[in-house]
Amino acid sequence: MTPERLARIKQTLDTRQPDLRVLTDQVHKPRNLSAIIRSCDAFGVANMHVVWPRDGFRAFRKTAGGSYNWVTTHTHPTMDSAVSELKAQGHKLYAAQLSDRAVDFRDVDYTVPCTIIMGNEVDGVNPVTAEQADEHIVIPMMGMVESLNVSSACSIILSEAQRQRKLAGLFEHQRLPDEEYQRLLFCWCQPTVKRYCDDRNLPYPPIDPETGDLIDGVGWMQEVRKQRANRPRWDQQPENLAEE
Repeated sequence: MTPERLARIKQTLDTRQPDLRVLTDQVHKPRNLSAIIRSCDAFGVANMHVVWPRDGFRAFRKTAGGSYNWVTTHTHPTMDSAVSELKAQGHKLYAAQLSDRAVDFRDVDYTVPCTIIMGNEVDGVNPVTAEQADEHIVIPMMGMVESLNVSSACSIILSEAQRQRKLAGLFEHQRLPDEEYQRLLFCWCQPTVKRYCDDRNLPYPPIDPETGDLIDGVGWMQEVRKQRANRPRWDQQPENLAEE
């Protein structure tokens, strides 16, 4: 971890917006989903919500490169569950949807807690979710085509959200909760150790926030090895012994 890399990580975390989110409704094409996640990272979005079967999203992560490492993604089984969770957090829902009540995407307030809902490539936002949205927003088109690619549209909308939030001073101080900030700082500074801990269901070891390094990496690994060496084997578990 170089000082320059650590400074870039902290600068990025300092400008993350926890209450500006994107929710995709069955956007399955890996190229589009990857582009949306990259846009979220570029415009300071900390969390993205995805309605997609969990196994399918895991497969996507293997093909998406590293884009998803910088944005926390939350998967939901249905749009109803995603919408209910976001509404419970006080979010306004802005659905990118062509309808009679749609307004110019620049005419809504992105400085409040809000979620931008992007529909899939064929059907758009489903009718039930569209009805639940607080606003329908559109990007005015001046050509022959009626709409943009979903990832391009998301990027344009997020650029307006970023503009409004910069004017409101929302990028001038840390807005992530401290616990989430420290978790992400560890994950971004120590991705290899993070994967090791996640695969083995281990708590993350402490790091020095001034350097990004583990405080006692050797001692921590020795303790982990000792605990794993002393854990009971599967055939020594009480339920397995009872079967014998």
